[in-house]
Amino acid sequence: MSGGRSVDHREVQIPLQQVASSLATPLSVAPPITALSHRPANPWPPGDPAAPPGAPAGFLPLHGGFRDHFVETPEAKYCCEACRLVLCQPRQTECGHRFCQSCISDILSRQTPVCPADMEPLFKDKIFRDVCCHREIMALKVYCRSEANGCQEQMSLQQIPDHLNVCPFFEVPCPLGKCKERMMRKEIPDHLSWKCKHRESTCEFCMTKMPLTDLQKHKETVCPAFPVSCPNHCSFSSLPRSELSTHQHDCPKAQVSCPFHRYGCTFKGLNQDLRPHESMFVAEHLRMMATRNATLENKVEDMKAEMMERYKILPVLSSRLSEVEKQNDELREKSRQSEQKLATIQKLMSSHSEKLLEVELELRSLRLLRDEVENLRGTLENLRTRLSVLEQGGRAGSNSAAHTLASLETQLNRHDDMLSVHEIRLADMDLRFQVLETASYNGTLIWKIRDYKRRKAEAVSAKTLSLYSQPFYTGYFGYKMCARVYLNGDGMGKGTHLSLFFVVMRGEYDALLPWPFRQKVTLMLMDQGTSRKHLGDAFKPDPNSSSFKRPSAEMNIASGCPLFVSQSVLETGSYIKDDTIFIKVTVDTSDLPDP
Repeated sequence: MSGGRSVDHREVQIPLQQVASSLATPLSVAPPITALSHRPANPWPPGDPAAPPGAPAGFLPLHGGFRDHFVETPEAKYCCEACRLVLCQPRQTECGHRFCQSCISDILSRQTPVCPADMEPLFKDKIFRDVCCHREIMALKVYCRSEANGCQEQMSLQQIPDHLNVCPFFEVPCPLGKCKERMMRKEIPDHLSWKCKHRESTCEFCMTKMPLTDLQKHKETVCPAFPVSCPNHCSFSSLPRSELSTHQHDCPKAQVSCPFHRYGCTFKGLNQDLRPHESMFVAEHLRMMATRNATLENKVEDMKAEMMERYKILPVLSSRLSEVEKQNDELREKSRQSEQKLATIQKLMSSHSEKLLEVELELRSLRLLRDEVENLRGTLENLRTRLSVLEQGGRAGSNSAAHTLASLETQLNRHDDMLSVHEIRLADMDLRFQVLETASYNGTLIWKIRDYKRRKAEAVSAKTLSLYSQPFYTGYFGYKMCARVYLNGDGMGKGTHLSLFFVVMRGEYDALLPWPFRQKVTLMLMDQGTSRKHLGDAFKPDPNSSSFKRPSAEMNIASGCPLFVSQSVLETGSYIKDDTIFIKVTVDTSDLPDP
């Protein structure tokens, strides 16, 4: 095997047979023979159905005919009419001339292909493989493609791949892979023995085997048996690297400190001077140890006194622990009360749901009644029309018609009064139903605005400049709030943007709540598409702004974003569907105290 690279530059392994074939592309008789290292490679066209079985890559030229050195000059019938070389994968035309497959493909790619021999027109479906001629050409005798290196072998053209796989004169790369040199196959043993820089070698000190290129670095850095000198320049001029650390501990020339330096001795010198120093300063070392021992005893006494002081504090800590346990019990009681409040709120939610159901049923009945009134109004209009016709028909029946008309007008007026009352009740119920249906007590508002185009047109014509949302709350006893939107913009955003504002309203429990309003507010336009790229902005209220003081009127001045979203972005994205947009307002309720 030999190293190589694929088309996508990954490392691959190529059979030596393929390497050998791709490196040698011999010439025909006419051109001069050049050195193998300058010959172009001729890989076999991938997936070619005409390739003979077992033919390796490089056996056939990429273009044109065979350039091998033939023993005898090939007959003219074996030469291509286009490239004049020996036919490679011969194809025969309708007019009887032969071409290489690559040559005839080039001719057929022209706009009006004609045979260069007789100028007859050529047609692709009338050109066929000449198997007999191919067999005869593959039997022609040629010289080895390594002839320039000294090989004198002769063989048939079809035997070239097998011969090149064993030819001693054929140039191949070094089998070690890292070596980039090329040589004839017969030179490989000699190259591997003493020429190759990457050949295996053995360290004479530790007998480890490695490539020759790594040997010197191994000796200079890691070889454990390599002789090194003592860095202290002692009498040991040479010793194995593995023993150097042990030797430095005992080296007489090594710099050391006195073992009593922890007690205050300042001696530093050579290892060979340490023992005389210890003998001369025994008394001094004992005095240092006694002083250090006295210091430690004083510290122990101080620690004992400190421990006694801390022991006196234990009763105080015990009482504080009792207080903490008492506070913990109080917190548990508050938690239990919170759970009870939660249960009460859940019951209140259930009652709201029941009321909502009742209102919905009543609303349905009112709607049916409104439909009946509308039908009655249509009937009365028909009667008025018929009575007008009767009045024009003659005076004979005028008294009875007038009496009937008066009766019907009385009924119509009564029904009109009933209809007005029902319409007022219906509008009130619609409003109550909308508030109950969309009321939120967790600080989050989802505002659904229908009929966007109509409402936008009303805003542009200044008929209805802004819209208010239904109220929402931070809790059942929390702040009351709403949102305000200008579909055609307000202030800096007028005519170009949708402006969105947040409004603090007067609530029933404002007296129990902290003021000014300080909760973080997030405004968001909801994306109704699959990407869910919502547009949002957030702000912390300014405590000095009148918009967040305790409301004295029904609601405070609105505060928010005049340039919340441009109308081009709003109307070209997926924020409007079925002529409806959704606006979400979120108020942070995480740090709100209980009222």
